[in-house]
Amino acid sequence: MPTGVERLKKRADFLRVAAVRRKWATPGIVLQAARDISCVDAGPLRVGFTATKKTGNAVKRNRIKRRLRALADEILPVHAEKGWDFVLIGRQMTPDRDYKDLKKDLLIALKKVGALKQGVTNA
Repeated sequence: MPTGVERLKKRADFLRVAAVRRKWATPGIVLQAARDISCVDAGPLRVGFTATKKTGNAVKRNRIKRRLRALADEILPVHAEKGWDFVLIGRQMTPDRDYKDLKKDLLIALKKVGALKQGVTNA
């Protein structure tokens, strides 16, 4: 895991991010975002992953979460501002969507929720 990216593991953290209501849905993912209020300065990025039973059986949900982890590890350290908590939610299209399109989806969602680093061009 790249430095500066930690995982959200506690249900309370997931609920706090969801309560902020700063989210953006794309065809491949849903991104929920919240500033991390637990740290005074801009702390590390934290990210959690979710795939509901609506998306499929356990095998499909695990594939969705693996793809989301790979996506977050590649994109967030480079393109997201520090001090944010994110929850990436898989959708029906996530397991079959082209990885390049998933990257675009995440970059668009970061921009829409206001967590995209200034001066970073979309890749």
